[in-house]
Amino acid sequence: MASMSPQEQAEHRRGQRLLFLGLLFAVLLNYPLLAVFDHNGRVGGIPVLYLYVLLAWVVLVMLTGWLVRTINK
Repeated sequence: MASMSPQEQAEHRRGQRLLFLGLLFAVLLNYPLLAVFDHNGRVGGIPVLYLYVLLAWVVLVMLTGWLVRTINK
């Protein structure tokens, strides 16, 4: 990695971070965690499972957008 230019190093780090976010998303939406939120409870009239999936997705999209913007500067 010492022979890489600073731009190449930044691209490599960005790729690693995006891979981590993808794996995090896979873990957050995998069965064991979904089962934790799969019950009859509601928050503001919305089923807990639906709210969890929506919030996990929104957070992942926000993190991905933030990561892509900050690494490119």
